[in-house]
Amino acid sequence: MLDEIDAVDWDSIPGHPDWYESDRAGLGLRALSEATNSVQAADAGSQLGGGGIVHGHSGAVFPAAAVAAPLLLDIAQQGHPAARDTALGLLDEALSCYPHAEYTRVQAPDGTAVPICCAIAHHLRDRTDFLVGLGKRGKYLLVDAAAHWRFEICECVADGGDTAAFGILAGSLPEGVHAAEMHHAGAITVLSELGLEYPSAANSRESCLRVFARTPDELPPNAVLFPAECGNRLH
Repeated sequence: MLDEIDAVDWDSIPGHPDWYESDRAGLGLRALSEATNSVQAADAGSQLGGGGIVHGHSGAVFPAAAVAAPLLLDIAQQGHPAARDTALGLLDEALSCYPHAEYTRVQAPDGTAVPICCAIAHHLRDRTDFLVGLGKRGKYLLVDAAAHWRFEICECVADGGDTAAFGILAGSLPEGVHAAEMHHAGAITVLSELGLEYPSAANSRESCLRVFARTPDELPPNAVLFPAECGNRLH
């Protein structure tokens, strides 16, 4: 685990210069991964929560939190119980805090800039079995992550003046009409109105969205949608 932490160039990750302290991110994660009691875990958590991945006193989250999320989950799975509790608390805090202007996103593998909260939620969903196995605390984290939904378009069909978009939904899209960001080929397009046409069947993530006043050619396959409100979160 230490190799994975050290492999990250924390200095290269952007963050508000008055609040983000890159050395706290790497050193805090190392300390947390090596913690063997509650005092050591708390000290490591103070580093991470005092400018490493979040600044708890001001309620701000930094892009480093999205990079740290899978490492914190590794610590939660493999580390001391006190380190696990600290790691889960930091993930919860990072998901709920808001980022500073100009430091609101992280780069996805395709080059698209994804909201920090959505990137963290994706990592949490990747460890669903582990988090469910923790009981209430892990399940609550997954419930919070579900609000930062993600929909990948597979196929679209015209339906009157709207489009029925079939694809894979991760998380939970609430009832009603919502705005979304569509990410495709490194670009972001805002879709002002869409809603859940029908939910996923049991044991399936396949869903259908109705995208209002858009044609199928405007919604390319493999495009990914995120909540527009996540892109607008600002400290």
